[in-house]
Amino acid sequence: MNIVTTDVLIVGAGPSGLAMAALLAREGIDAITVTKYGGTAHSPRAHITNQRTMEVFRDLGMEADITRVATANDLMGNNVWATSFAGPEIARLLTWGSGPERRTDYDLASPCAMGNIPQHVMEPVQLQRALDLGADIRFGMEVVAISQDDEGVTAQVRARETGQEFRIHAKYVVGADGGRSLVADQLGFEMDGQMGLGAAVNVWLEADLTKYTAHRPGTLYWMSQPGNDFWVGSGTWICVKPWTEWVLLSMYNPDDGEPDLSEAALIHRAQTTIGDPAVDIRIKAVSQWSINHVVATRFGRGRAFLVGDAAHRHPPANGLGTNTSIQDSFNLAWKLAHVLRGQAGPALLDSYHDERQPVGRQVVDRAMRSVQDMLPISQALGFTHGQSAEDGWASLDELFGATAVGEQRRQRLHAAVQLQNYQFNCHGVELDQRYASTAVIDDGTAWPAPTRDPELYHHPTTHPGARLPHAQLELDRQPVSTLDLVGKGRFTLLAGLRGQDWVEAARKVAADLGIPLDARIVGPQAEAADVLGRWAQLREITDAGALLVRPDHHIAWRSTGSSDAPAADLDTALRRILARADIPATRAGHDPRSAA
Repeated sequence: MNIVTTDVLIVGAGPSGLAMAALLAREGIDAITVTKYGGTAHSPRAHITNQRTMEVFRDLGMEADITRVATANDLMGNNVWATSFAGPEIARLLTWGSGPERRTDYDLASPCAMGNIPQHVMEPVQLQRALDLGADIRFGMEVVAISQDDEGVTAQVRARETGQEFRIHAKYVVGADGGRSLVADQLGFEMDGQMGLGAAVNVWLEADLTKYTAHRPGTLYWMSQPGNDFWVGSGTWICVKPWTEWVLLSMYNPDDGEPDLSEAALIHRAQTTIGDPAVDIRIKAVSQWSINHVVATRFGRGRAFLVGDAAHRHPPANGLGTNTSIQDSFNLAWKLAHVLRGQAGPALLDSYHDERQPVGRQVVDRAMRSVQDMLPISQALGFTHGQSAEDGWASLDELFGATAVGEQRRQRLHAAVQLQNYQFNCHGVELDQRYASTAVIDDGTAWPAPTRDPELYHHPTTHPGARLPHAQLELDRQPVSTLDLVGKGRFTLLAGLRGQDWVEAARKVAADLGIPLDARIVGPQAEAADVLGRWAQLREITDAGALLVRPDHHIAWRSTGSSDAPAADLDTALRRILARADIPATRAGHDPRSAA
């Protein structure tokens, strides 16, 4: 049997696997990505892409390509509840930071905007970028068995078209193989939570609904018809292509029997929720899925790591699935690259679990709670299981009647709709992932107390472990973000106007440790000019201080002021972060990019 050797085996070529492939390829790491499928996603699936993921795409140099195929933020904001597209509208909420109350929050937080990008549209862009960067991606290759020992990982792989088998021996494996992860199963990863908490059907279809949506453009249209026996309404319409292509999502209780999935039945359901039989409908595909609330108890075991749905499985609420998956890879890729180049000790890889497992736990819990938070809307509408259509319509008539009872019920409905901000404007959950691990050096200060709800609102801080805050700067007379100064596989030191000693220290330490480390001074009239003074408000250090930013944009260490020995301080910090204590300087790999 043929044996192929590589440094990293990536199993799965969905959003997280493709992100990992692209990130490692950019770092020049020898990696092979295999997937049992013949190509990228063939149906819409996940679609919300949040600011943090856009920042990852920006770091990879593909933000413009993604934005080009996305539905722009200004066309994805209206979240509409109605009895049908043609029927009475019940409620509306502006979402994804598009409303005037939230737009400034989102604009100030990131140089990137959210987009609506169906997975079958996004993955080809990811694939092309990974290939452009030199990634080795092999479709139609199924891992049928995998094992690991102290030296590496061995996978038995079968070419699905020919049946021919071969082995891949790698130093590390990344399981990006989804909710039925073979990597997780065969390498002993344990899951915490419950599977099969609900059932749903996705119907991908074409229907021109321009006349019902162009005046209220959005991503999600929730249809709730009186007398309906479905759990969360008659069906949720998810925009795939404005305004002619959709996914109609319906949830059901399997205990009541499986739904009729014949074409005639699906078209009838679609026409019912449109409320206009004149609209032509063409079914493209149908799929069933179940609601899970599961997270891996460990994200890493030995030489194996889980990313994406292999590590966390949850409802699509909050749109966090694909985003969290890609961000998993952003956290892990630079660590693998540094370890494989000999620039970091293997212990650095332990920080992946320490940092991302709590994020996975938060995400699955938040998504599940958001599903449960939909119930108050049904309750406010007065819809109950087994209710007749006549009684349901009578309840709606009372809700919108010019009576004291109607007014009281409308207040209850308004509160139920506002609760959905925790699903659709949950900026803190989307952006504020804060890490605590050996790859972060806490400076002993307390995290700043949130001034607003920490789930709903982003709170920028440079406390070690936080994502570097975004501030608009000017470089060569061009607007740039602080995030544009960092990342791209490199550590970066950002110093204030009196931080020249830090810059010189960074140059020395980069050469001593053989690592890629940039250094910049940021301030008024500096090369990276804080022309608006925004950075001075956010940085939480003095002009004599410095921030050390990891390749994934998170603050690794900071000094609020000057030091008598900046090179020694920085050297000590980086050795701790990179788990370098056991790596003599002469063993460290030299990186030609290390010159600051």
